[in-house]
Amino acid sequence: MTAPSNNNDQALTGIPYLSTLCKAAGDELRLQILRVLQRDAFGVLELAQMFGIRQPAMSHHLKVLAKAGLVVTRKEGTHIFYRRNINDGSELALLREQIFTQLDFCELPTKVLAEVAHIHERRSNTSKTFFKLNAEDFRQQQDLIASFSLYGDAVLELLETERQKGAKSVLEIGPGEGELLTALVPRFEQVVALDNSSAMLERAETLVGKQLSTSIRFILGETNSPAAAETKVDCITLNMVLHHVATPVDMLKDIYQLLKPGGALIVTELCQHDQDWVRDTCGDLWLGFCPEELSIWAHEIGFTTGESVYMAQRNGFKVQLRKFHK
Repeated sequence: MTAPSNNNDQALTGIPYLSTLCKAAGDELRLQILRVLQRDAFGVLELAQMFGIRQPAMSHHLKVLAKAGLVVTRKEGTHIFYRRNINDGSELALLREQIFTQLDFCELPTKVLAEVAHIHERRSNTSKTFFKLNAEDFRQQQDLIASFSLYGDAVLELLETERQKGAKSVLEIGPGEGELLTALVPRFEQVVALDNSSAMLERAETLVGKQLSTSIRFILGETNSPAAAETKVDCITLNMVLHHVATPVDMLKDIYQLLKPGGALIVTELCQHDQDWVRDTCGDLWLGFCPEELSIWAHEIGFTTGESVYMAQRNGFKVQLRKFHK
């Protein structure tokens, strides 16, 4: 996810800015667009589909919102996504945030909500299908971006701090081939592995081995599935998973509920990049995430920020290791 940008040729200030903002927010459809963008980003075609209008008309509305500083764009390879302009301290930022706050109390039409759900489902199915078809090649594909050997020790160091504080249980979401699981078993009393791909979960269980797998609880499902919801743990690790998720913020909200009070979330994730080939080769839905955006999402959910580590990889990617506390 690239850093958001507002591409106005000439930034408006003072009364002209206020006038432009008020006119942009004075249209019911544009307000509904802003409501949809509460914690997600969509392309112009997706938004046109949601509201049942033609792409040129949607592009016009988005241009008006962007000129008013209400939305920003981020480019992901050849794709452009729109999201709300998060409070950046600029002129009239407080008014913009007040508009967003009031909007979030408003209900969207049922038809729009159904279209949003359809788009999320399509994204999710794309990811699931990729891993179902490519489970055997997972390690090779992962190594193209950032192999576990490059960040695994750093993840364990962040977990060790929590273990020394008394953490006894840990959940790994999306365990891949189980490299981290083998290191977690001797360190924690309770180890849980959660994945929505049966092929990947079976592969992790096989590669961990029979002896260690008996000490691990394997759950097939999403972070909001009933089996996952029953699990409350001290620590959660999310390694190179978020860029495969249809709605990253929703997953972070689920994780917050799975953590015990005082628990820690450790996220290993790509920083924003422009290498669009990873969509087809590695099944990525998002081209990394801006660290500041991850922090804002986490804070909105209720997390506080802990340690952060950034590592440059030899293939041009940059990896961020982030710790968040409940």
